[in-house]
Formats: sequence, structure tokens, C-alpha cells
Amino acid sequence: MQSVNLFGLASTQARWLSARQTAVAGNIANANTTGYVGRDVVSFDKVLNNTQVTLASTNPGHTQAPSIGMENQADATTVMPSGNTVVVEDELVKAGEVRRGMEMNTAIVKAFHRMIMLSAKV
Repeated sequence: MQSVNLFGLASTQARWLSARQTAVAGNIANANTTGYVGRDVVSFDKVLNNTQVTLASTNPGHTQAPSIGMENQADATTVMPSGNTVVVEDELVKAGEVRRGMEMNTAIVKAFHRMIMLSAKV
């Protein structure tokens, strides 16, 4: 059975969230730049597909969790009046997703760290 390195996984997600926030910020900064093409990073699902993390059932009564992933958003093909493909509202939604993802990532790591520290005290 392969152990799950939660801290490594959280670190990978934090780096991905940082890269996505950089792309979103660049898109917003260039929203009025003529001819600018909006950018985004590949979904975190695809990043996880390149890792070796697997789930293992420790009890035959356990059920498999449903596969929940991010839906791929279609590339923006509509050219805005400014001559670019950036829709500021969409970028703000992405920025909110990044914020919520970072908050969740931090909360999970904090809870896992607290659990490890409590088990070390015993």
C-alpha cells in the first residue's frame, strides 16, 4: 500500500493555484490590450493524472468516492471590442475559484498538521 503524502499534494496544488492566479492577473491586467489572447493553466485534474497517488480500500464495506473534477472551459473565441479575448467577469470568477482553492488547501493542511501534532503528544 502506497502512503499518501498529503503535504506534497497540498504543495503541488498550492503551486498550481499560484500559477493560475498569475495567469488570471495577467489576463485582467491586459483586458484592454488590443490583440491580447487570454491565458489559463491546465486543470489540476490533469496535473494529478501525472502523479502516482492512488486510493486503497481498507475494508470491503467501503465504497468508492465519485470522481469529481473540474470541467474544462472552452477557449474564448469571441473577440471583445478591445480586440482581445479576455472577459473580465470570467477572470474574476477564476480569481474567486483560486481564492477558495487556496483557503481549502490551507484548511486541510492545518487540520492534518494539528492531527499529527496531537498524535505525537500521546
